[in-house]
Amino acid sequence: MSGETGLRERKKRQTYRAISDAAIALFLEKGFDAVPVAEVAAAADVSKPTLFRYFPAKEDLALHRFADHEDEAARVVAARPAGHSPLHALHRHFLDGLERRDPVTGLSDEEGVLAYHRLLYGTPSLVARLYAYQGRSESALAAALGGGLGARLAAGQIVAVQRILAEENWRRIAAGESAEQVRPDAVAAAALAFGQLGGGLE
Repeated sequence: MSGETGLRERKKRQTYRAISDAAIALFLEKGFDAVPVAEVAAAADVSKPTLFRYFPAKEDLALHRFADHEDEAARVVAARPAGHSPLHALHRHFLDGLERRDPVTGLSDEEGVLAYHRLLYGTPSLVARLYAYQGRSESALAAALGGGLGARLAAGQIVAVQRILAEENWRRIAAGESAEQVRPDAVAAAALAFGQLGGGLE
């Protein structure tokens, strides 16, 4: 039974990704507002009801890459080694992301990533939807930090810092700098940001 459950979950993830990949390809080609959901369903070879079971709103089709990271900060805090503070673990994780040129850190100059970011930040409804994802990320992180008002305040500040760092990296790369050129400043900015957080939160 567990094997069957695992197979169903894998197929579900594959379908989820196939639908979103088809949607993003169309959005990049034609623009988000110019692509109806029916066209996405046809490109992914699924029915509209099936599509909406996986993605309740059109915006979710473009944002699944952020949804995959929704509870990432919470997982990093929960899995941190003994003796490491949450901030230390999150700072280390962000630096690792910069090293890997993880698109979530904004430090990627791959053309496909840049095109996706242009689509995201150039579409008001996607920007608005992104804030909903960030709100859920804050909630998950607050729970991992122990809950309560203090944890919620800390989570809000941490998520905001990560967003600002990523946006600054993306802004510079979109203006023509390479990821390699931006990287030293990105590392320094992360040290400054997490240091400021540490002064108020530790």
